[in-house]
Amino acid sequence: QVQLVESGGGLVQAGGSTRLSCVASGLTFSRSKMGWFRQAPGKEREFVAAISNLGISTDYTDSVKGRFTISRDNAKNTVDLQMNSLKPEDTAVYYCAADLVGNGKIGADYWGQGTQVTVSS
Repeated sequence: QVQLVESGGGLVQAGGSTRLSCVASGLTFSRSKMGWFRQAPGKEREFVAAISNLGISTDYTDSVKGRFTISRDNAKNTVDLQMNSLKPEDTAVYYCAADLVGNGKIGADYWGQGTQVTVSS
């Protein structure tokens, strides 16, 4: 059974930083393309960032480029999202995702339960 457990987030002031972490189990982590998605109130879930199985390549949605960094540790089965220069529009529930499908921006086979990030202005 695949499990993705997120931690981090919470309430952050605009311009501040926070780090999300996700621990994966039940899958061959080093073979899995991982990513982060988010869903703001009243909006559809959207792609945020992805990282290849060995961490060689990364991809970001335009709105977070230069502010967010995705990384992974295959020895610990973890994937992190460092979020800097946060804006109120980054407020959302953030989901860890494993085994991304298609081009990696459409969805995933496995999802975490989500963690709330709220950015106050």
